[in-house]
Amino acid sequence: MELKIVLLLVWTHFFGDFVLQSNDMAVKKSKSIKWLLFHTSVYSILLLLFGLLFALVNFAAHFAVDFVTSRAGSHFRSQDNPKGFFMVLGMDQAVHLTTLVVTYHYLGSFGWFWP
Repeated sequence: MELKIVLLLVWTHFFGDFVLQSNDMAVKKSKSIKWLLFHTSVYSILLLLFGLLFALVNFAAHFAVDFVTSRAGSHFRSQDNPKGFFMVLGMDQAVHLTTLVVTYHYLGSFGWFWP
């Protein structure tokens, strides 16, 4: 896989998972499927650059990962345990990035804007 693809995946992920995530999404996704679906949908719109199948697979993976990690992160935050919170956040990001790279490796890009 070319470096430019990896960098595009990393920065697309950052923009979708952090920049486009509202405060409400960040806080409420750990307790509400509706907010988690909203966050995951907004995130996945950017992934359409890589094709519909790529976006759908990563929508499902992102939802599953955030379902677990947002709840674990909330637990550690409520316990005033910053180390636990940041370990969960780090694992969350590692899993998301691994998923993006692996799905790109196996699916390639069938996107409209990226070869």
